[in-house]
Amino acid sequence: MSFSAIICASQAASDSLGVLRANLHFAGNSLLEYQVRQAAEAGADQVMILVGAVTQSLSRAIDSLTADGISVSIVRDMVSLLREAPRDRDMLLVADGAIVPQRFYGAVAAQPGNVLLVTEDSATTARFERIDAGQRWAGLARVSPDVLFGTLDMIGDWDLELTLVRAVVQAGSQRIAVPAEDVMEARLALVGSQAEADLVSRALLAGKRAPAGEAGAERMLIAPLAARIAPEFLRSQVPAAQVRAGAIAVALIGIVATLLAWPMIALLLFLAAILLSLTVDRLVQLARRGGLEGWMGVMPHLIVLAGIALLGSEADRTMEGLYLAGLLAILMLGLRSGRFPGARKWAILTPGSALLILLVTTGGGYFHFGMTLAIACAILSLGLAVLGNESPES
Repeated sequence: MSFSAIICASQAASDSLGVLRANLHFAGNSLLEYQVRQAAEAGADQVMILVGAVTQSLSRAIDSLTADGISVSIVRDMVSLLREAPRDRDMLLVADGAIVPQRFYGAVAAQPGNVLLVTEDSATTARFERIDAGQRWAGLARVSPDVLFGTLDMIGDWDLELTLVRAVVQAGSQRIAVPAEDVMEARLALVGSQAEADLVSRALLAGKRAPAGEAGAERMLIAPLAARIAPEFLRSQVPAAQVRAGAIAVALIGIVATLLAWPMIALLLFLAAILLSLTVDRLVQLARRGGLEGWMGVMPHLIVLAGIALLGSEADRTMEGLYLAGLLAILMLGLRSGRFPGARKWAILTPGSALLILLVTTGGGYFHFGMTLAIACAILSLGLAVLGNESPES
């Protein structure tokens, strides 16, 4: 059964005068935009935002969401909500300032009728609304049309969010419990300030799994460093698009260093470009924009491959450079497109892996040997990827 969503966005932040919780910066967007994207990803075909006043930042968020094809509307009072809310589908209710792991959006969306997401009553959950002696509401609920409109018909001076929750409790709803560790590790939270939003974003970022296309040195060595850097970009509120542009720029500077016959500097710049690219992959994942930006997501790697081919040419190993770049491109694109499901991630030679081999051998004065070794490893890696029959790694 299809459903719509109501996101409550009227409470003020505790640490910023005149700023709503919904407008707190979170995961590269506003908190409201993040919540809307979560609801849409869970299957909501219409999202209504309940606000007291329309601000400039709210308008920008609406424009961004609409540009991505998400149906969003604003309701400012109960009369508007009564008029706008569809009467033939359930409504997903999202609490003001609630950050809920996406899997619980999916769990609530999968259960028709009245559903409450709950957590245990404890000192760590004191900010959540108590619903009985042992549980508190965890910020997400699914409300059936009869309960929703039965409640809206009692329009008066009351809090819609909490009144609907109490109506759902009284209607004998299903309950989905959130494990205590999600609260303890700040993956589930009710944030009221920018500092709290930053803390939760870092916790979510730390828990993100590596994208499917990461393997080799990128997965084993560079990705852990990217996971440490990403929170710094979140804290400074640098947009992911700017970080991606920076990765491309650094890779292009590596091309210039190659043309100037500075191979060690070029290799280091190429590694830095890959590090920035992996960092922005995590920022895009957290922002729930999906797809890791298509071809732009692999552009730094493609420039690095061109740089590897150019390094071979500058060292009078033109064909070897082309062979290595070509093999790495096949491995990288095949891995990203899911063509090597049985390959072990550590056994895939990636651009980062090849760069480390070249960096070590070039530093010792054996660039030609490093190129030959990298080609041999690429051939072996491609053979293992094609012939491998193991089940995919998680």
